[in-house]
Amino acid sequence: MSHKILKVHPNDNVLVALADLLAGEAIAYDSVALSLIEDIPAKHKIAQQDMAPGEEIIMYGTLVGKAVELIPAGARISTENVKHQASAFSGKTKTLEWQAPDVSKWTDKTFMGYHREDGQVGTANYWLVIPLVFCENRNVNIIKQAFLEELGFGRQDLYKSYVQQMVALYQEGKLDEIEQLPLQGYSSNAQKRLFDNIDGIKFLTHEGGCGGIRQDSDALCALLAGYIHNPNVAGATVLSLGCQNAQTYILEEKLRALNPNFSKPLIVLEQQQEGTEQELLSRAIKQTFLGLVEANKEERQPAPLSKLVIGLECGGSDGFSGISANPTVGQASDLVVALGGKSILSEFPELCGVEQELINRCVDEKAAERFAHLMRAYAHAAEAVGSGFDMNPSPGNIKDGLITDAIKSAGAAKKGGTSPVVDVLDYTEYVTKPGLTLLCTPGNDVESTTAMAGSGANIILFTTGLGTPTGNPVTPVIKVSSNTKLAQRMPDIIDVDTGPVIAGEKTIEEMGAEMLDFIIEVASGNIKTKAQQLDQDDFIPWKRGISL
Repeated sequence: MSHKILKVHPNDNVLVALADLLAGEAIAYDSVALSLIEDIPAKHKIAQQDMAPGEEIIMYGTLVGKAVELIPAGARISTENVKHQASAFSGKTKTLEWQAPDVSKWTDKTFMGYHREDGQVGTANYWLVIPLVFCENRNVNIIKQAFLEELGFGRQDLYKSYVQQMVALYQEGKLDEIEQLPLQGYSSNAQKRLFDNIDGIKFLTHEGGCGGIRQDSDALCALLAGYIHNPNVAGATVLSLGCQNAQTYILEEKLRALNPNFSKPLIVLEQQQEGTEQELLSRAIKQTFLGLVEANKEERQPAPLSKLVIGLECGGSDGFSGISANPTVGQASDLVVALGGKSILSEFPELCGVEQELINRCVDEKAAERFAHLMRAYAHAAEAVGSGFDMNPSPGNIKDGLITDAIKSAGAAKKGGTSPVVDVLDYTEYVTKPGLTLLCTPGNDVESTTAMAGSGANIILFTTGLGTPTGNPVTPVIKVSSNTKLAQRMPDIIDVDTGPVIAGEKTIEEMGAEMLDFIIEVASGNIKTKAQQLDQDDFIPWKRGISL
């Protein structure tokens, strides 16, 4: 890899700038010398040859765009001179022959997890408090206020203390000192936790459960059932109003579908049956406390790495994401799969243009046909409301080199590594087969991570090139930066830096091995991710309209 430019695939007709390049600078690749005709910011793409209007743009060895005007060799490709274009797809055209990576280093390794009666193993031990409808959000928040500090799960409020200091200075007439007032650090907990074996109580408030179409409330119940069934969850308290679309019997049906022998502690209370708010809350708090006592009896025990279920996510991506962070995560995914574990690739709008590759990786026609059907249905639904996958890149993506959805998708798909696709699931369906599964979700970061946890992920790997604080209430999210500048600028959210790949200091294989070692430490509870340390508990159910 050159320290200034990179050709990702031998068939590409564009180069990637690995550093800021200046107009007039001479670069050479594949024995072809180019003189740059404009400044090229790092992460952006350079035309390797003159491109006529209508000529295809190839990157990652696949079609990612089409020139809309003459693009001279040495010019930057941009939203002004290129438009989105992606390859068509059909049924399976070839059979995948996968060479699994060497995993002998990890064959006998284990992680320390929470073993559930159904055979799943959690990387954490949480209790959930869930409203079936938004009408119960207030009551859930009252329970939250009652429990967190008293049980030692609270956090000293750094910013509240900061304002208190400002108030004191103002009252003393010392306005000039406020400008220089430093923000002091804080400890993660206000006091020692009462329950040592419980990682926290999580409160999944939302705006659904009633008022929308019935399919939305059914999907919400399925998602919440998935969270309760997730191996990182010890038990749950569910609050229902009583008259909403998302009825308790629907939740219970979804739980039985996941596990006919469901045995976790489950407290379900209905406000319209309990009477006063005080009666509801006192009973909910008392029963939840007793449930926590039981959950605290669970202890971490050794578990094989085959019990890992890895969710694969990207957000705030940049032009390096598909070169460093995503391939590193893909390598880690392949290692987990080779060890008998499960891996989940989601974000269907960000698989646009690589459908044929993924179809050919499907182990059977059934999975291939379902993936093609879900992709076409999603694309048609987007078009029906005047949108489309081509509108997926965000302003931040475009600014940092991801100018078409196909470019973004070709890089995003690298998170899925190279292993066979063993299953294809729709939103809220639960992962059951060892290997790589495709899960239909939006590309929206939080909706996608929310969905993967609901489908059984017990660890999530989240790559970013621009920086995003996204976390999840029940599943540890490991944040992976595509470049070292980001890791240094936002160290409070980044766990792993794959910038050394861009610098040519480490290979994807080396970074993938380090990633797996880090996963094992997080899964064992030895390392708290930055998102966990910040209590970054993002939870947004997908209303099955259109969300890209």
